[in-house]
Parts: sequence; C-alpha cells; structure tokens
Amino acid sequence: AIRYLSKRRQERIRLIGDMLRQEDFDLVLLQEVWSERDYSDLNVKLGGCYPFSHYFRSGVIGSGLCVFSRFPILDTLLYQYSLNGYPYMLQHGDWFCGKSVGLQGRRWHGSQPLLLPCSHQLHAEYCREKDAYLPHRLVQAWELAQFIRHTCKAADVVLLGGDLNMHPEDVGIRLLRGWTGLRDAFAEATHFEGCEDGCTLVPNNCFTDKSELLPFPLGIRIDYILYKAISSFTVKCEELKTTTGAAPGMDVPFSDHEAVMATLHIQRQGQAVGATLTTAEPMLADVVTEARTEVGVGLRAAQQQRYSSGRMALLALLLLLLQAMAALGALAGLDAGQPFPKLSFCLLAFLAIGILLLATGLHLFHTMEVKMLHSTEEQMRMVLRTLQECP
Repeated sequence: AIRYLSKRRQERIRLIGDMLRQEDFDLVLLQEVWSERDYSDLNVKLGGCYPFSHYFRSGVIGSGLCVFSRFPILDTLLYQYSLNGYPYMLQHGDWFCGKSVGLQGRRWHGSQPLLLPCSHQLHAEYCREKDAYLPHRLVQAWELAQFIRHTCKAADVVLLGGDLNMHPEDVGIRLLRGWTGLRDAFAEATHFEGCEDGCTLVPNNCFTDKSELLPFPLGIRIDYILYKAISSFTVKCEELKTTTGAAPGMDVPFSDHEAVMATLHIQRQGQAVGATLTTAEPMLADVVTEARTEVGVGLRAAQQQRYSSGRMALLALLLLLLQAMAALGALAGLDAGQPFPKLSFCLLAFLAIGILLLATGLHLFHTMEVKMLHSTEEQMRMVLRTLQECP
C-alpha cells in the first residue's frame, strides 16, 4: 500500500537515482524506502557507482533502511528498538515499520575498518505541545546511544546518519551526543551551503504538512550526520550541504525532507589510543536527569493505561460470566414462560468477547511498555549515580 500512497513515487525514485549517480558519493544512507522493489530499482540503476548495498528488513511494513557503498560491506546487523509507539495509532503507523538502527562494518579504502551505524528516524513527534511519544523517543535515543557505545570499540571511525526526529536542542539529541561523544557535522562544518540554519524539513516543500511548521517559519533541522574518531584517526567535516527544494529542472522535490550531504576528511594520526568512553558534554548528568524524568512521566502514564485496560478486560469477563449464568438458568427452566432473547444475547456476547480480547491485548502491550520504560529508567539511574560519583 505504501507504494501507491506515496505521491509521484516512481518519478522521485528516478530523480534520486540520477542525483546519486551524478554526485558519486562514497556512502549513501536512505530511510523510508518502504518498497523493496524501489530498492531493487535503485540498486540496478546505481550498480556501476555503488557496487555494494544492503536493505534492512524489520517490522510489518519494513524499516525502510538501505545503504549503498563504493567499498565492500564486511558485516551487517539490525537492532529494532524495544518501544516503537502504539499499534492502535493507525494514523501514525510508526509501530508497524519497526524503527531500527542498521549497522554496517566496512573497510575504508581497503585498509582500516569503519563502523557505520545507519539509523532510521526515531519515533515522529506529531505534536510538539503535547508530545505523547517523547518517552518512547527517549528510550530509542538511549538504546541507540548504548548500541553505539557497545559496538564501536573495534572501529576507527563511527558515523551515524538519519532522520532522528529531534531538534538540535532537544533532550534526546543532547543525550545521544553526550553519551556517545558524537559530533554534529552541521556545527563542525568548515563550509555550509543549503537551507538556512541547516533545516531539513522546510515549509516550501510540497510534501510537507505546513500546519506542523507554523511555529517554525524557516523549518526545522531533524536530519543529522554525526561522527567521531575512536582510535588513531581524526575526522573533520570540510563541507556540509543540503538540497534546497525541487530537483534541478523539475517541479517536485526528491523527498519531504531535504537531503544532507557531508564531506568528511578522515586521516590517520599518531598512535592508536583505543576506544574512548569519555562523554562530550560536561553537564551530562543534568541531561540524563532530564531524560530520566521524562521517561518516568511516560512510565506512570503507561501504568495507568495498563490499569485501565486490565479493568476493562475484567469487566468484560464479568459480563461474559453473567451471560453464562443467564444461559444456564434458561436451560434449567428457571425463566419458564419468558421468551429467551437469543439475538440480543448473542450480540451482547460477541461484544463482550471483542472487548475482552481487545482489552487483554492492550493490557499485555502496556505491560511490556511498562517493563521497558522501567528498565530504561533504572539504567539511567545507575548511570546518573556513576556520573555524580565521578570527581
């Protein structure tokens, strides 16, 4: 269905392929390529320029993640976040795509290994004033940060690219950068060219919901290229560019987001020092405290939803028991002389069964949600205690 809901999809896939062939990047990270047929078409079109590629599969409709590379991909790994929104929020659909982070181990110019996490977007915000998904997005940011810390120890350089659905000053991006030491290519770039303030979701894009950007007349920056060197290498962002609207000579943009393109200078320097676990922000304890508070708010909300769904399931079960007693009474002849309302009885029974199944499913879902939020809060508590004990 995604293939048919996307406006002018085939035309935009062709334009993306033409641009990638023309630019001839070393690496291309794409998100929201929901159709594997589109990935296959791109792969065929780009085969000469990018002989190595991989498509990550997860969720019901797929992660949408894929990578194209000029250099061999040694290994791949997909980690799906433990919380991905709510399955009953059909209009948003984040739960069905299984938001994930894809990892590719590859060699840079055939010599040193390069670890490349390619992140799908974290859970979308939808409403900044009443952000019901903030706890889930913080759990995702925390898991992404932990994933990077635990998988980057054997690498020389770490790159993270994707739509993180967070503003640069949001607690989630500060937590991710502070806990991993990743640097923002936009802030570090020697030269920048593109949309003002590096915005990647802009109001003049024809695929953008203008109402969501009313508080931000210039747009928002939620797509990032983050990086850091770990061993004997240094990384410097020499240039960062974004696309600026419609494709050249066309009336349609490549996507609803502007593309981010970085030129990184990677250089070997001195003796290897091994992976560093130092943090990038001196006030990391405050950031973890803020994130833990928001996760705690989400935990209490999930506990309340679990209680409400459990109570609904119990009431439906009681209704079924009452109906069973009434049916047994009718069979025993206790209501002799009174017609038994079979149709109404059956309709009420089906309704009670439906409510029981739905409420039980919601109760189980929110039980798992409570467990994951509680686990993340406990992890943050332990980290916070360690940070506060450090001199």
